[in-house]
Amino acid sequence: MRHVLFVAVLACSCATASAGNEPLLRLDFDSPEQWALTEGHAGRLDSGYRGTQALLIEKSERTGSANRRVTLPAERLAGKLVTLSAAVRAEDVSEKPNHWNGIKVMLILDVGEGRQYPQLPLDVGTFGWRKVSQALRVPMDTHRATLVLGLEEVSGRAWFDDLEIRVGRPVPGGRRQETMFKGHDLPRLRGAMHGPTTNEENVRTFAEEWAGNHVRLQINWVPMQPAEEWARDLDAFDEWLDGMLPEIDRGVDLCEKYGLLVLLDLHTPPGGRVQGGVCPLFTDPKCQDKLVEVWQRLARRYKGRKCIWAYDLLNEPVEPPPGPGVVTWPELFTRVTRAIREIEPGKPVLFEPGPWGGCGGFDSLVPLELDRVIYGFHMYQPHAFTHQTIHGNPGGVEYPGTIGGVRWDKESLREAMAPAIDFQREFNVHIHVGEFSAIRWAPGESAYNYLRDCIELFEEYGWDWSYHAYREWDGWSVEHGPDQQDRTPTAEPTKRKQLLLDWFAKNEKAEW
Repeated sequence: MRHVLFVAVLACSCATASAGNEPLLRLDFDSPEQWALTEGHAGRLDSGYRGTQALLIEKSERTGSANRRVTLPAERLAGKLVTLSAAVRAEDVSEKPNHWNGIKVMLILDVGEGRQYPQLPLDVGTFGWRKVSQALRVPMDTHRATLVLGLEEVSGRAWFDDLEIRVGRPVPGGRRQETMFKGHDLPRLRGAMHGPTTNEENVRTFAEEWAGNHVRLQINWVPMQPAEEWARDLDAFDEWLDGMLPEIDRGVDLCEKYGLLVLLDLHTPPGGRVQGGVCPLFTDPKCQDKLVEVWQRLARRYKGRKCIWAYDLLNEPVEPPPGPGVVTWPELFTRVTRAIREIEPGKPVLFEPGPWGGCGGFDSLVPLELDRVIYGFHMYQPHAFTHQTIHGNPGGVEYPGTIGGVRWDKESLREAMAPAIDFQREFNVHIHVGEFSAIRWAPGESAYNYLRDCIELFEEYGWDWSYHAYREWDGWSVEHGPDQQDRTPTAEPTKRKQLLLDWFAKNEKAEW
């Protein structure tokens, strides 16, 4: 009976969903039929959002889970861009042991032979009613879908109301550009990431022998992990930047000398990062002010340098729910851009969506109310393959192959990049892939196969790209072979290096 009722609710909305973005599911607990949609022993009805009824889940122990579930007809969700939203409030919810625990508004998706758990990002502690939404793409081969509302590995109380599942972007509108803006007049930028420390021979080799025409130059506090803590002290951040800028000057000068276009990338943000990669930039107004100040300083320093084709204002942003006195990343990006353009009018800027500059961030985005913007993302999916043996991931993962129960091949990569593909198609914006890579000791020719398929897709859609990374850590190096213990570059080019060289050979160089 419960499944029949849910299908009835779904069917009523489905006829107008494509035209009006009507919900495929609305769950507000204001009628016996709504309560009957849910399964489980936890929870009860309580006063809800805006005076209605809500689901209340209570839990006294910090271990285990308490939830209610709704079985969804997966065939109506598979392959769609879906926006999941809910009104949630909390009381005395304890700290979560892992970032994926806590208050759950989550889908469990059985995909191929694996499982995915997309969920709304929610705080712990006590807070009043909040409307939270998240866009996600339900994989084409999803064959079972379940909605979960509850508490996991935490104690406390949480209320859930006005839950909706819609097809389409969570943010309506967006202006389509008449002419796609690239920020340069070359057919394509093909290059690599470069660390903040440069030497002339490396830059000359990349420009002349490798024939790269583009460098994404990091302004990065090295070593990176301790930097995420040091950068929380904004005075220390200023002191570090004072010492780093002469080295960045040298990198810019060398790129200019050898005809390389530079994307200047602020890799270490003011405030660093905290648990889960969250940037204090989005919790502390002083950090937001500091970002504006930093980019004004950089704009004055590099005003008129033709080799710097654009500014990448923040590497891999990670936003928590917005707090008092701060603005969202799109709003902050707009503020910083306007501050830059007071110094250098019309300077191109690059926007990376959150979280982590991932492609999926495009699904919850519309173009900013700014001109001369390029949109960028980083490609490391599936992470279990590209980052195998590091960050706690197991090794021996092959590509193409079944990874996490899901078949990954070139068409799977295309599906993973669909948010960027659709964003470009819908709004006529230019896409730049700032990072992509695969660990060099992936089994057999897996790393080569992955890089080949990625680049062919980038080229198919006309995207600029920069490989991660040139002469940085040897785990990403195309100049080293597949033996993890051998840290000496190979005498003959690896297949991965030759792949890059073959594409770089198609490059045209900028002139100034």
